[in-house]
Amino acid sequence: MQFQQLAYFVAVARTRHFTRAAELSRVAQPSLSKQIRSLERELGAPLFSRARGNITLTPAGEALLPLAQRILTDLETARREVAELAGVRRGRVRLGATPSLCAGLLADVLSDFHTRFPGIELHVEESGSRDLIRDLGRGELDLALIILPLQSSDPDFSTTPILRENLVVASPTSRPSPNGRASIRITELEHRPLVMFRRGYDVREATLRACRASGFEPDLAVEGGEMDAVLRFVEAGLGLAVVPSMVLRNRPGLRGTPLARPRLLRTVALARRKDVEPSHSAEAFRRHLNEYLLAMSPEDLGPDLEVLIAAADAGDPEQERRWEGREQDRRWEGLGQDHRREGPERGGEGPGGGGGPTADGRPESADGGGSPSN
Repeated sequence: MQFQQLAYFVAVARTRHFTRAAELSRVAQPSLSKQIRSLERELGAPLFSRARGNITLTPAGEALLPLAQRILTDLETARREVAELAGVRRGRVRLGATPSLCAGLLADVLSDFHTRFPGIELHVEESGSRDLIRDLGRGELDLALIILPLQSSDPDFSTTPILRENLVVASPTSRPSPNGRASIRITELEHRPLVMFRRGYDVREATLRACRASGFEPDLAVEGGEMDAVLRFVEAGLGLAVVPSMVLRNRPGLRGTPLARPRLLRTVALARRKDVEPSHSAEAFRRHLNEYLLAMSPEDLGPDLEVLIAAADAGDPEQERRWEGREQDRRWEGLGQDHRREGPERGGEGPGGGGGPTADGRPESADGGGSPSN
């Protein structure tokens, strides 16, 4: 039994006329009649009575008609849903993101995406980069926004750097700035109470290494907080905190003071599995994310965020392949190493995750160390 045979049968049942049914079906009448006879032979019963030139349904035809109509309706529904998925009108995106991204830029991106694609369900997992990569490898996520570099050189993942961000020192706007200047040195955090993230945050490890590389152990007023708790503790005046600049967006009670050279930088990337073709919905999100970032004005970005994608790459799935050959070159120098530095800051040693240029001119990262990135 074929779908086309059922369609011809329903057309004849509705019109009670073979020639008219053939015209509506855009097929020659002999071909339609042949398919109906083939269907009757397969079912073992006549479907139409042709007495005296009148076409009527037999009991077998009466029984088949509602079933055939239901089958054809379900087929059309399936075709339409597949077409809608291909046209990105419906679908699902399982996205992983670090806590700092969830607290910062991601909410606006997702809101804009939902307005543009209301039929696509969004499932967001908030976790550290290491856990997100694990879940991506298990097939539990379609895409993940992570902090580079990966803690392993797993060839099964493709990562596309999209943002570079400065870490800043957060302080409450209700109190004077930490030093009254536009930037602050790591050494100026000595003897200052700090609010520290729990273990597992890359920012925690970057802060500890930077302080120790500058010759002091940080004074922790509060330790073990999650992102929102740390920001609230700082706002309440419990201490300062080194945080990603983007988490201070829409936080009028907090200011971010950039770190003087060498700065602490981190790179945000979009990761996916190489062996899995992205769904239409996931590809739509990737394109939307790139377009959103490129549309941000300098005022939106501020001085501490830099978009790493180019306009020509916004909708280009080959973009990530061009980055792959350079991923090893993006393994920044770790914290606690010696670097040449500009400006009047202390001598030849700096907090390793920070930003004086490396030998080949690239900035250094706050992402060194072995803990999951957030």
